[in-house]
Amino acid sequence: MTENYRKPFKFFWITLLFRQNNYHRYGVLLHTLKVVWGVIKDNDYRFLAAAFLHDIGKPFIAYQKPSDKEKGIYSFTSHEQKSYDIIKNWPFISDWTKDIVRYHFIILDMKRKKNKEEEKYQDLKNIWNTFDDSFQQDLQIFLKYDSFGKV
Repeated sequence: MTENYRKPFKFFWITLLFRQNNYHRYGVLLHTLKVVWGVIKDNDYRFLAAAFLHDIGKPFIAYQKPSDKEKGIYSFTSHEQKSYDIIKNWPFISDWTKDIVRYHFIILDMKRKKNKEEEKYQDLKNIWNTFDDSFQQDLQIFLKYDSFGKV
């Protein structure tokens, strides 16, 4: 086995089971189960599939920037798109759930990019503005569950 092959394999299991980054207390699996628990606790079952699937792509794209290595953490750039790409052709998942998975990070992404990366922020804002009020509210509700899963 080459080192290039072993690293992604190692990163997959570490991030799935043990460690993500400074924003998450748990690995992807426990974070996901905690998000699911928040949905169940609130009897908000319309988000159940999204809760299970929203970070399914994270372990597949985990990597470490030099600054991550020093801290023992991982990065997951575009994890929501990877998660969406995994489930987009699954016929038993609704388009609404697929969109929640695809855009579940847009609110946080806009907050992080505002004033720092104006062009990327504007691109995200343009996407946000294509959503109707109901879907924007759904994303805000799901962000609550995702945030609950981080602590």
